[in-house]
Amino acid sequence: MVAPDSLSMPEVSVAQGVVVLRGDWTLRALSPQLARMRRVLEQSRSVASWDLGGVSRLDNFGAQLLWRHWRQTRPGQLRAAPELLRVIDAAEALGNAALPAPPRHWLAPVHALGDPLLALVSHIVELLRLVGQLGIDLAYLCVRPQLWPLREFSANLFKTGVRAMPVTALVGFLIGVVLSYLSALQLKAFGADIFIVNILGLGIIRELGPVLVSVLVAGRSGSAMTAQLGVMRVTEEIDALATMGISRHVRLVLPKVMALAVAMPLLVLWASGVAILGGMVSARLQLGIGFGFFLQTLPTVVPIANLYIAIAKGAVFGVVIALVACHFGLRVKPNTESLSANTTASVVSAITAVILMDAVFAIATRHIGVPL
Repeated sequence: MVAPDSLSMPEVSVAQGVVVLRGDWTLRALSPQLARMRRVLEQSRSVASWDLGGVSRLDNFGAQLLWRHWRQTRPGQLRAAPELLRVIDAAEALGNAALPAPPRHWLAPVHALGDPLLALVSHIVELLRLVGQLGIDLAYLCVRPQLWPLREFSANLFKTGVRAMPVTALVGFLIGVVLSYLSALQLKAFGADIFIVNILGLGIIRELGPVLVSVLVAGRSGSAMTAQLGVMRVTEEIDALATMGISRHVRLVLPKVMALAVAMPLLVLWASGVAILGGMVSARLQLGIGFGFFLQTLPTVVPIANLYIAIAKGAVFGVVIALVACHFGLRVKPNTESLSANTTASVVSAITAVILMDAVFAIATRHIGVPL
């Protein structure tokens, strides 16, 4: 009599055109030599006669292994004990069972289109509610100026403004060099070297500076704001503030919006200046245009209105980025998957909103600051 815990190693042999299986064909017995057994079964796939009379044990794993090597079709001749055939029948029923296809409703295309639209409307409504709440908080703080969150404002101004200066300077300088290099290749061919001042000044100050800084800030500071509020939501710190009677909008959202509204115009001026410096260096090396001529010509060919437009863009873009970041941060649910999804959505939505706002600015100021 075989002990219940003893194992009989599975064996496969081919004799006179018949595949003979012996031993235990169970998960426990097959696991140590599963790869070898699969190779042996693969070599005997074409044999039509199988003898399972020597199989002492067969579980669902062993039956599924045989059924897959038979390509879900029983061999022409199969000899096995009745209890083994029942296990094979169960594996066959499981392998052939097909999940019923869910019925497709005739309104499915409408649902597929309506769900994203309803989600977009929900985001817009919540964002407008956030803006309205901030307006109410500003009115309340104007009556009680001693409650202004100046410490939180200064902390956010330092994190979003001062700490962003190195990366914006580096990227701005490289963008100025690249733009000047590419422009010089074309202008030199037509003998219009001096017009590089027009291209760099107008392009960087009016468009590239604000948009470039906004993209960097959305990826750097916007994601950090969303992650901070999301972690506070996960750790229930926001609920603790509400329990203590502290407004989350006054202490968490308003300082971030105010800080970016102040920091973004300054970062735009900083990045634009460094980008123009990079363009000046590249123009000096390629076209021989001196720094003095560049600085003297720049105010003449680029009206001061472009600088005002850039500052206005920076302020508006900063408010938009902060609102979007805080909106998605407050939507985080108490799980890590929601935190990562909302952080990603915050960055993508902020960059998209900045580009849309830039298009609005371009249309609204198309006759301002552009020399004819």
